[in-house]
Amino acid sequence: MRKYITLFFSVSLFLLSCKGNKPEDGIINHDRMISLLTDIHIADGRMYRLKQEPDSLYKYGMGTYLALFKKYSTDSVQFKKSFKYYSTQPAEMEAIYNQILKNLQRKTDSLNKIQLKQINALPKK
Repeated sequence: MRKYITLFFSVSLFLLSCKGNKPEDGIINHDRMISLLTDIHIADGRMYRLKQEPDSLYKYGMGTYLALFKKYSTDSVQFKKSFKYYSTQPAEMEAIYNQILKNLQRKTDSLNKIQLKQINALPKK
């Protein structure tokens, strides 16, 4: 009998400790989270350059973040909940940030290409 009780509690503990990889309700899906975080990092970079006044980050940042949340049909609460969820999934978060880095590199390369074309279009002396 003792063996069956031990087996029952072991299996119960195992089943209770296993959480599925399904995200909770209200979590921003993987692809939308990548796009949102890419835009947030671009906005952060833009605001970092505005660092002229002590309140400039708060002054300009809140509007920028709210506009991004509106663009992606979300809000700060859902974003924080989603970010917290993905933070508990290291492999998922790594995949997200690898894609964000690729997106940012692609945008940087595109901007560099445009700037190079503009420089080459200038009249030469």
